[in-house]
Parts: sequence; structure tokens; C-alpha cells
Amino acid sequence: MSRQDVKDEVIHLRSAGVDLGKRFLLACVRTPSTRRAGTWSLETERFGTTRAELRRLLAWLTEREVEVVVMEATADYWRGVYYLLQPQLNLMLVNPAHLKGIRGRKSDPSDAAFLARAGASGMVMASFVPDRAVRELRDLTRRRTELVRAADWEAQRLEKELEDTGIKLTSVLTDVTGVSGRAILEALIAGERSPEHLADLAVGKARAKIPALAEALDGDFTDHHAFMVRHYLDQIDRSRAVVSAFDARIAQALSGRGEDLDLLDTIPGVGRMAAEIILAETGGDMSQFPTAQHLASWIGVCPGQNESAGVNKSGRTRPGNGNLKRVLGVAAMAAIRNKRTYLSTYFRRLSARRGGKRAMVAVMHKLAIAIWYVLHDQVPYRELGVDYWAQRNPERAMHRMVKEANSLGLMIRFEPTTAA
Repeated sequence: MSRQDVKDEVIHLRSAGVDLGKRFLLACVRTPSTRRAGTWSLETERFGTTRAELRRLLAWLTEREVEVVVMEATADYWRGVYYLLQPQLNLMLVNPAHLKGIRGRKSDPSDAAFLARAGASGMVMASFVPDRAVRELRDLTRRRTELVRAADWEAQRLEKELEDTGIKLTSVLTDVTGVSGRAILEALIAGERSPEHLADLAVGKARAKIPALAEALDGDFTDHHAFMVRHYLDQIDRSRAVVSAFDARIAQALSGRGEDLDLLDTIPGVGRMAAEIILAETGGDMSQFPTAQHLASWIGVCPGQNESAGVNKSGRTRPGNGNLKRVLGVAAMAAIRNKRTYLSTYFRRLSARRGGKRAMVAVMHKLAIAIWYVLHDQVPYRELGVDYWAQRNPERAMHRMVKEANSLGLMIRFEPTTAA
């Protein structure tokens, strides 16, 4: 077999694989053998993960003129290696899940050799790694999400503490950390115990609940409870103060993306914070995703493909991008609350046949498609309307109404309307 024949069988003649660890990594270079045509020679070297060792790895790979370098996204250990090598080499970061089903690799050297062979033959696809500005924005939005959740957890612990006192404040007020709830809690901490005086501290719409508040505030609130409630309120205040600082930092990072944020805000269920997370996770550049379906698959809100012997079996959704999937879940729940929208009608139609959970994932899929088109075409979301399905297939809508009327023992007749 000639060298030209070998070249026709592979995409890259000189490839490398990197198996990562916390303290060291193994690199394997795969090149055509000079002794026998059609065979390959492997050269393996061990390197540390410090900056100096990574520079030595870069020089070692450059000296061997590798055309592609493949490494798995192992934990967070890939970051330092990728950021240093990627500007200088054709580096492919691959998802370990894509190689999980391939057996026979039992050691680090064989892992590195397999990655080199996979890169040479085009068996793997590179993962999406955004640029530095988007990565920094991701850090900000993800940390802000953690802080918001931490504040919510503290509020839940506060509610548990109030239950220990016998005070049922959470049964009357929706948010015990709101203006009315905060005033009542501060008075309890200061020593006020009269339910009537405490209930009279309510403001706004909560004043309509004063009789219910007076009854709910009858409990045994001790000095220990005052100490714990003070602690939880302080924790909530600190978390919210840090969240405000992150909000300002994120707004500064997105100062030039106002148009994208406004376009995303037109999608049902997507608010300002959700729009910021969408831009942080995707980068806002839809050229990374050839179609809207590619974006939905990357997020993990489309059904998996499971076909065997010509039979299509039920396919579960893949993990995907958990941060975006969580945001789409919240947006979908908000979107279906409005009963006069296309998404709400779509959810009700599908949940009747497939169940609520699958219908919710389907709505999330619709939102992902809308995000791609809104950012790709730079156009606002277009509401199809609650009567979209009836307008699309009037005969089917009439048949359904006739069927429902007949089940009630009634008969209906349709006549065209005349213009006034």
C-alpha cells in the first residue's frame, strides 16, 4: 500500500491524543510508519499540568507537526491545557460521552492512542467552546444563579424556623421576606408579641388579611427563635446584595447586546434574567449551530433517537446544557400560564395525549427553536395565536366540536358567516 493510499483512508496523517489527569497527562502522537507502508508508529510522552510543562507539551507537538490534537473534556482539568494549546494547534475538545461505548481501552497510554486514532479518522466532533468574553459572562450568570438559589434556601430555612414557633405566617403571606413580612419579623425580633399589633404592621394589599394575620401570629416566639430568624434575614440580605453586584457586572458585560436582549424578551416566558443566561450560554452567535434543531439537541430538549431493526423506540432526552435546560423549564412554565397563547394551547393538546412531563419538554423544544430564529434572523418572536390549530385544520376542529356535542346528546350545524 502506497503512502497515497494511506492518505486516502484518513483525514489527518499526523494526529495526537491527550489523556488528561489532575497532576499529569499523557500525549500520544500517531504518524505513518517509515518502515512499512500502511502502518502507523506511536510515540507517547508524559507531561505535568503546570504552565511550564504545558509549554513543553506545545513544543513537543509542534516539533512533530501534528495536524490535529484530540482530548476529552475531563472534569475541569482540560481548561488550562485547552486555553494554552488552542491558539497554536488544531485542537479538538470532545465529549467523553461520545466515546463511552467504545471498549477495550484500559490504560492511560491506550486512551491517548485511541484519541489520536479517532482524530485521524474523523470519528469525533469538537465541542463548542466559546471565546473568553463569553466564558467570563458564563461565570457571572452561573454564579448569580447559585446566589439566588442560596437566598431561596435561606428563606425556606426561615419558614421552617417559624413553623417551630407555631406561627403560621407563611400560610397567610406569600413572601415572608416581603415588606409586610419583614416588618412583622423585625418586630418579633425586637420583642413585640401581640398578634394584633404585629398584624397591624401589614402594608398594601396585605392589610386586607389583618384578621387572618392576627390569628396566624399567635405562637411561642422565644429568644432562640429571634436569634435564628435574625441570622436567616442577614444571610438573605447578604446574598441579595451580592446578587445586585453581579447584576451590575453582567449588565456591564452585555452593554452592547441590548438589541439581542430585547428580541429575546419578546419570547413568552423569557424575561431579562433568562435572556442574559441564554446569551451567556450560547454566546448569542447562532452560526455555531447550523440549524435550530442543532441548538435544541445541544441544550438537551429534543428526544433521543433509538431505532433498532426498523422499530423506533422511545428515546430519552440527553443531558445537554443543564443551565439552559433549567432556564427553558422555568420559561415554559411561565409561558403556559397565559391561556391565550399558542404555546399554552400546544401544551394542553399534547399533554392530553402524552402526559404533562413530555408536553413540557415539547414546549421547551419550541422555545429553543424560537431562540435560534430570533437570534439568527434578528427578528422578534411572532405569536401564532390560540386559534392556530383551528385555522390550520378547520375540518378537524369542526369534527372535534361535533363529536363533543354528540357526546352530550346535542347536534350542531355549521353555517358560513355573512359579511355585514
